[in-house]
Amino acid sequence: MPKSRISVALCTYNGARFLAEQLESIALQTRSPDELIVCDDRSSDETVQIIEDFARRVTYPVRLEINQARLGSIKNFEKAISRCQGEVISLADQDDLWKPQKLAVLEGHLADHPEAGYVFSDAELIDEGGASLGISLWESARITDSVHRDFSVGGQVRALLRRNLVTGATMAFRASLNNVILPISKHCVHDCWIAFLASALGLCGVPISERLILYRQHSSQQIGARRMNVLDKIRWCRQVGPAEYSNRTQIYVDFKDRLLAAEREGRTCPATHMLLLEEKIAHCAQRAAAHSVPFGAKVERVFSEVLTGRYSRYSNSWQSVVEDLCF
Repeated sequence: MPKSRISVALCTYNGARFLAEQLESIALQTRSPDELIVCDDRSSDETVQIIEDFARRVTYPVRLEINQARLGSIKNFEKAISRCQGEVISLADQDDLWKPQKLAVLEGHLADHPEAGYVFSDAELIDEGGASLGISLWESARITDSVHRDFSVGGQVRALLRRNLVTGATMAFRASLNNVILPISKHCVHDCWIAFLASALGLCGVPISERLILYRQHSSQQIGARRMNVLDKIRWCRQVGPAEYSNRTQIYVDFKDRLLAAEREGRTCPATHMLLLEEKIAHCAQRAAAHSVPFGAKVERVFSEVLTGRYSRYSNSWQSVVEDLCF
């Protein structure tokens, strides 16, 4: 069977500090990409020069687009994905390092699972200087063997409604999903958006336990894997305010709207998945309401929601109850 063409979609913004190392790790892949698409979000450092120098020395096409105005991470990834011409798209962050076998392993798992829409792997966490932190991404996120057992073809929609389990930097997906996932909701991180829509339509995700990238943790990254302690959680809740909880509701409303649009175009989302999504929307709406009313009404709303059992099915159980009551 002929190999699929693989596009790598890389988004950059002021990434000169780590970008050369990441590009070198892509160049050293045992299975080279068929093209590298780079969308730069108007960097003011040497990022563009580093990319142009790299493009001159590799044998595959490197297509660089510099945005006319800043798009932000989500819309920049949307643009990069839309420019890819391969049958498989592998996402890349500017500050990580890929292990040499990454693309080959992702391609192999997609070939072994023709029913799958996407694959994603574990990662080794490293610090700013590249030293191992002695823990994997999945360990840091408490993604255990039992979580993976639940992440079956029949159970992964429910698992993804509880929390996102997929990190975009470890992900590859079939480009045939593009007519469903594009455009990406401005309310939702791109990896969560891609994974949920694919799984909801029966194009399941396949987890790969191998650590295929070195996932760099540093102070200026937008999203990392650091586990929040109680004080971090308090600061976060006070910083984001009630609007964060309303935004969560909108994410799942956007999921529903996109799935209904996909159904009108002939794709099938099982009714059971839609019912789970409706429950998640109701749960998020109740949590949002609890964060926008006085304390007495908040207690009533929270404990009413506790009685539905949705905190355990769609949030972090009693930790989320405490979050809603106290912050």
